[in-house]
Amino acid sequence: MSLSLPADPPRARSLTRVVPQMSAALNGGSEWFAPARSAIVWVIDGLGVSNLAARAGHARFLSEARTKRDTARTVFPSTTAAALTSLLTGALPGEHGIVGYRARVPGTDDVVNMLRGWDTDGLPLSFQRAAPLSATLGRPFFAVSRNEYARTGFTAATLGEAEFHGADDLDERVRVAADLAARHPGSLVYLYAADLDAVGHKRGWESDEWVAALERVDAAARTLAASIDRGTGVVVTSDHGMIDVPRHRHILLDETGELLDGVRLIGGEPRMLQLYTEAGQADAVLARWREAEASRSWVFSRAELEASGLMGAVDPEVGARIGDVIVAPRAGIAYYDDRLADKAPQKMVGQHGSLTDEERVVPLIRLGAFA
Repeated sequence: MSLSLPADPPRARSLTRVVPQMSAALNGGSEWFAPARSAIVWVIDGLGVSNLAARAGHARFLSEARTKRDTARTVFPSTTAAALTSLLTGALPGEHGIVGYRARVPGTDDVVNMLRGWDTDGLPLSFQRAAPLSATLGRPFFAVSRNEYARTGFTAATLGEAEFHGADDLDERVRVAADLAARHPGSLVYLYAADLDAVGHKRGWESDEWVAALERVDAAARTLAASIDRGTGVVVTSDHGMIDVPRHRHILLDETGELLDGVRLIGGEPRMLQLYTEAGQADAVLARWREAEASRSWVFSRAELEASGLMGAVDPEVGARIGDVIVAPRAGIAYYDDRLADKAPQKMVGQHGSLTDEERVVPLIRLGAFA
């Protein structure tokens, strides 16, 4: 079956190679970046190329710094847990095993949040199967993020022994990152900002609140560029883009329809459903969903997903974590399990996870020594 995937921009590069290429630049051997003395990778969560281009007037510094070649392709699913793990390990989800926002623990009926499950559901650090780049690149590695992330299991699983520096104020974070890079030649600094993503989920990326948040991020980018020394290279990127899905575009799944027949568990997220089926029901569920939803979503089996290479080479241990049927919207819709008592997730406006360019193509903006 042809999945009819959207074409990636011809110069788009894989998010998994960003940090290794930055590390190579510190030895003068990168294929992507000019030589530098130290390097900072700044992840602005939730900022896709389409989002930035549509609001370029509110992000003049970043927009003027970006050229047409400055794009990257994030992973599938285009969600934070999978993408940040790939960025920080250099591995695709089929290898590192963080295959979505929520995924089944093999051999159980537990569908666990891949960002918080380490702390709430006791996921072992080994559930993330790839070695963090902080341990393999052989150079000083620092992380600068909000204080609340300092001791989380996800941080430990993806950043390993990186030295963590917490700062809740965004401008303070960029100053700390610039200082670390200046004081530690040969180092890599991971700088993370979740502010834009949080506003996007709550209000939508087309809201006035998101635009205001983008203006603050753009001002912080200007501050970072002014704070680094001449030998520091900076890459500004993201884990995913975002689309807005209003309430009238929600597809609510309940017992009155046939789409949940044979479905035991639902994982993933609203724009990348992973359906775990009852024994022997995978083919029937796949056929049912294709008949009903193929006009507005990519619907494919786990085997087709593995063959497509979208998650890279899928290790057998990882394959058991992936849904039997995958549903990834191409239209501006989102699927919700309406049987759940908690309706709060249905208030989310900004969404991501699927295969569209809006969700998968992210900036790769070069500043400082990399400009």
